[in-house]
Amino acid sequence: MRLCLTDRQLIMASLLGPGTPVREVACLAEITFVFLKPEAVLRGLMGEIIARIERKGLRIRAMKLHRMSREEAERLYDVHKGKEFFERLVRHVTSGPVLLMVIEGPRAVEAVRKLIGATDPVEAQPGTIRGDYGLDITQNIIHAADSPERALEEMRIFFTEEEVKALWEGVG
Repeated sequence: MRLCLTDRQLIMASLLGPGTPVREVACLAEITFVFLKPEAVLRGLMGEIIARIERKGLRIRAMKLHRMSREEAERLYDVHKGKEFFERLVRHVTSGPVLLMVIEGPRAVEAVRKLIGATDPVEAQPGTIRGDYGLDITQNIIHAADSPERALEEMRIFFTEEEVKALWEGVG
């Protein structure tokens, strides 16, 4: 399920013409969940990474600096429970402050995943966030949801619906 345009935006988008399929109009915007890991915060990379996200044309819908609890980290990475790296990953993301973000834009999940690069920084292309700043597979600077459905699940661990909606209410 994608979180798409508001009713007002849908009406405005209808000006694209009568032949435009509703599905295409309705899903011009999508939201995703992203967070900068402790090493990004501690190395002073927040501004640079936010700038890359915004220069891509994506909008930060909600953002907060946060110290992740063990319970939150375990919920976030529940899909990896039982894998050999699970405990190391949970320890890492709870070791310092993280910057949580809800990002919005056309095909936001896919756009952010391309922007950040492969999970392993050694495999990530130069010019991607992980390719340029990542140190190793655990300290890979940034996490991003891998699907719209997962983005909603992850976002709900850290943000209320009101926090995401209220900031932009009435803003064109």
